[in-house]
Amino acid sequence: MIKLQSQLNLSSEESKKRKEDYLSLLHTLSEFQHKARNPESSSVIEKLKSQNKHTLLERISNLVDLDSPILEIGLLAGLKEYPEIPPGAGVYGAIGKISGRLSMIIANIPSVKGGSYHPLSVKKHLRAQEIAFENKLPVVSLVDSGGAFLPLQSEVFPDKDDFGRIFYNQAQMSKAGIPQIAAVLGLCTAGGAYVPAMSEQVIMVAGNSTIFLGGPPLVKAATGEIVTAEELGGSKVHNEISGLSDYEEQTELDAILRVRSILEAINDRPIRETIKRSQDSREPEYDPEELYSLLPQDVRQPVPALELIARIVDESRFDEFKSGYGETLKCGFSHIDGFLVGIIANDGILFGESALKGAHFIDLCDKRRIPLVFLQNITGFMIGKEYEHSGIAKHGAKMVTAVSTCTVPKYTIMAGGSFGAGNYSMCGRAFGGKFLFSYPHSKISVMGGIQAAKVLTEIKKAGNTKVTEQELNKLEQETINKFEQEGNAFYATSCLWDDGIIDPKKTRETLSIAIQATSFDQSSNAETLGIFRM
Repeated sequence: MIKLQSQLNLSSEESKKRKEDYLSLLHTLSEFQHKARNPESSSVIEKLKSQNKHTLLERISNLVDLDSPILEIGLLAGLKEYPEIPPGAGVYGAIGKISGRLSMIIANIPSVKGGSYHPLSVKKHLRAQEIAFENKLPVVSLVDSGGAFLPLQSEVFPDKDDFGRIFYNQAQMSKAGIPQIAAVLGLCTAGGAYVPAMSEQVIMVAGNSTIFLGGPPLVKAATGEIVTAEELGGSKVHNEISGLSDYEEQTELDAILRVRSILEAINDRPIRETIKRSQDSREPEYDPEELYSLLPQDVRQPVPALELIARIVDESRFDEFKSGYGETLKCGFSHIDGFLVGIIANDGILFGESALKGAHFIDLCDKRRIPLVFLQNITGFMIGKEYEHSGIAKHGAKMVTAVSTCTVPKYTIMAGGSFGAGNYSMCGRAFGGKFLFSYPHSKISVMGGIQAAKVLTEIKKAGNTKVTEQELNKLEQETINKFEQEGNAFYATSCLWDDGIIDPKKTRETLSIAIQATSFDQSSNAETLGIFRM
């Protein structure tokens, strides 16, 4: 493989300004992430201590191995949807090593509306389950939830992709032999009670854990019976009478240590065919932090794809495929942390030749069983009379088809713009990728805001000859503002259109964890089995 030679001038004023702007953007990202990982107020923390309970961050830290990397899923979900509560939508999801085994962790956040489920909480839980099912990862649930959020019950309860789908998925994962362990660390009521009930092993904490379909107020209202929470569904009830729980621990820490002990003794390794390193890991020739000087916050400005690749791959080596053809799409082979991958990165707008080259390369990787990494920075396909006549739609469709039908694991990084059919050809959310992460400056829309505004004003003028210039200007500005707001990376991640926003310098680390978490067994594809619907 050829070692890439960077042309980036780090001392130029443009590079310095880009770095300054990016560090400011990362500061904003860091503040949101801190709130999501530390959702408890000081008064709540004091209350937790008095109850011998831990914060979210303490629970996760106690659960995972000391040296474990953590790949967080949908960390900022609900950031824009629920401005009155911390980002995260009341659920924490992450992949981490527990007793040396990569596992999916799904933890309720009781300080957020009692750990109850909003619509995005459900969507985030389902996404975590989807990842676990596809990659045959054990699921550890840290349960502390009041069930569905009643004021939004019509958006949470009745449909096939709502609350009930969580339990359907649990049953399907059990059938597939995927371990599911639930540590009940607090209240567990109504629909939330089914998470531990449908898990294979359940741990409860004496004095803190309760599980019941209907709590004492509901029991009193329905039957007139007066009963305490502990009498109704405490740890002694479920460990000595009902048999719902398998272990009773005296402290929350003991319960988490029990989870680690269970995972240590599970022999599920044969069901996971993982991707193997083909060489030792070697750091890039260029510092990944230099990406701050490379990436413009205006996604309309081009970013040389090879400069991006040089700061992600091992030794900055890249074996380019068809370098002289379809030059606005860079394709080639490289290693990321020792894992052999095929990389597809945009270097401008897509032409017919670029799309044909991309389809050819995807087919090549599929036949050779080489995972694919897509680095998206795409405004879309070239339009105009000449290109329509030359078959741009057909050529684009060939690449979209190749992305849709290839069976190797696919990983996507939105490293800039993601617009129109360019999103489809570069493995957007709808195209079965294992993971999709975004940079904080990235944008996603059916088209750019300015272009959309021009289209809508032209339609307005054509349909109404009496429309005033002032009305057209207002429509144009409103459209631009709407597209800018809804195409923003923070809006997108709030809606769970990606698996999270990452610091660009951590791209290599993020991809490495994602690859290690991936099962290469084609039969684990949840979409093919029709089990998960998002």
